[in-house]
Amino acid sequence: MLRLYNTLTRVKEEFQPIHPGEVRIYTCGPTVYDYAHIGNFRTFVFDDILRRYLIYKGYRVTQVMNLTDVDDKTIHGARQANTSLSEYVKFYTKAFFEDLQTLNIERAEHYPAATEHISEMVALIQRLLE
Repeated sequence: MLRLYNTLTRVKEEFQPIHPGEVRIYTCGPTVYDYAHIGNFRTFVFDDILRRYLIYKGYRVTQVMNLTDVDDKTIHGARQANTSLSEYVKFYTKAFFEDLQTLNIERAEHYPAATEHISEMVALIQRLLE
């Protein structure tokens, strides 16, 4: 039996997936403005262990980990490096995936980049404002 701490109820609860036999995991991924550090990888190692355990228990797992490729740090870094934002973050994104491989962390199914979803973010913000 898997028990996890529910931050909403502040109680350890038995894990029950929303859909039987299927688990969806969202992981807040890195902001790719520099090399990831051990504190970042602590989260990714935990998620990898959880993912592997759920697969071992027979669940179909779909994991999404976002890549924050646009924010003040990435913009500042690109300007300092005198390069485009996309070229700047490409370097650190590649380094991140190399580090995942070095740590033998299984890849998520999806890695959406923030820049690929700007219009959805704007629409959501407009909805929240309304």
